[in-house]
Amino acid sequence: MNEVRIDKWMWATRIFKTRSIAADACKKGRVMINGVSVKPSRMIKVGDVIQVRKPPVTFSFKVLDLTENRMGAKLVPQFMENVTTPDQYEILEMNRISGFVNRAKGLGRPTKKDRRDLEQFTGADFYEADDAFDFDFGFDSDDDEE
Repeated sequence: MNEVRIDKWMWATRIFKTRSIAADACKKGRVMINGVSVKPSRMIKVGDVIQVRKPPVTFSFKVLDLTENRMGAKLVPQFMENVTTPDQYEILEMNRISGFVNRAKGLGRPTKKDRRDLEQFTGADFYEADDAFDFDFGFDSDDDEE
């Protein structure tokens, strides 16, 4: 076996969960070899360096051996070497630390965790229960009975 399809290899080495997701990533231009986007049918060889963009990070893998069969996670290091640069991992860590929830507008209500994070950001005394219902409308309920 001298060459293998890139979508099969990425699925077999557990870069993507399914082969169809790997093929979709290729079609969307998220998989590159030597800076050039590739189709799912592109054949790869030993020694190729594959860049996979999973926003916000671009991972890089060097092909050490070829396979078409999915394997256990312990066997993956025999088939590929992770050559991702440290600055990409810094981007990933900064994204994780920032705590920003990347939710598109209109995708539902905020979660309880989002509410707690917002309260922590604004301060606990920003929303006081006593202030919420302290309105004076200018009339007294006892005067209505006359």
